[in-house]
Amino acid sequence: MAKISSIEKNKTRIGLVKNQKIGREALKKIIYNKDLPLEDRIRATMKLAERPRNSSATRVRNRCEITGRPRGYYRKFQVSRIALRELGNQGMIPGLTKSSW
Repeated sequence: MAKISSIEKNKTRIGLVKNQKIGREALKKIIYNKDLPLEDRIRATMKLAERPRNSSATRVRNRCEITGRPRGYYRKFQVSRIALRELGNQGMIPGLTKSSW
């Protein structure tokens, strides 16, 4: 089980990303628009830099929904490899069988 503080910190980051998404996208459109004057683009860059760092989507860490483990994460199931194996052995995931050779 991951530290609860790490899980909570990630949850706040997810919330910030949702709240700031529209504003960040608008500023990025201005920044990447080569037709606008350089001064406007620099001003938009400064406004983007003033926003919280944790509002960037790249700061969010994919974590297991069950254990909070950050490594070995399967996006399709939103769980880690260990939790996936446990759920598969219990028959909780349809179509997933334990393989042995």
